[in-house]
Amino acid sequence: MSLEDLGSPAQRDRHQRILDATIALASAGGFEAVQMRAVAERADVALGTLYRYFPSKIHLLVSALGRELETTQARLDRTTVPGDSAADRVTHVLARTTRSLQRDPNLTEALTRAFMFADASVAQEIAVVGRHVSRMLTRAMRAPGAGDPGSGDPDAEPSEQEVAIAKVIADVWLASLVQWVTGRSSAADVGRSLDVAVRLLLR
Repeated sequence: MSLEDLGSPAQRDRHQRILDATIALASAGGFEAVQMRAVAERADVALGTLYRYFPSKIHLLVSALGRELETTQARLDRTTVPGDSAADRVTHVLARTTRSLQRDPNLTEALTRAFMFADASVAQEIAVVGRHVSRMLTRAMRAPGAGDPGSGDPDAEPSEQEVAIAKVIADVWLASLVQWVTGRSSAADVGRSLDVAVRLLLR
């Protein structure tokens, strides 16, 4: 069931309770702790109702990732992103978002693994995640009042080139998070990888 299908306040409330329960379980125990029956019990919904909203655990967790990014985006929209260049501002947004995720390693592990495992059946949820990341990055590229020539109205429709750059940066970000949650790189390594990617693409 997509957000567009949630016509009544009761449906929206159930949807939020389900995502709240998913995030709480993931934060407590990571990917393995998120079981459909446990989510249904914590959210106080019938198991059949849960499956009508979310067909699988992967759908649940990728939707939760989308909501977390939406919350991050809303916070960023209320602030001025610091930085004298598009690269500086994008690096700031990524560093801030990454630090926030790293403060809750169990949740980040669950959300990242779900995104890794997602197949074509989760395309709608993946698209939502992609839109939020793209918006965060393209708005940072166009921050108002910046001194670099590429700045402009952050609310304007991004160009195809800006969207393409944001997608490549997002792919590097996800790959770096995967390495972090699997213990193959440190938090500092993630920061260095992102800094290199951003500087190369936005120089």
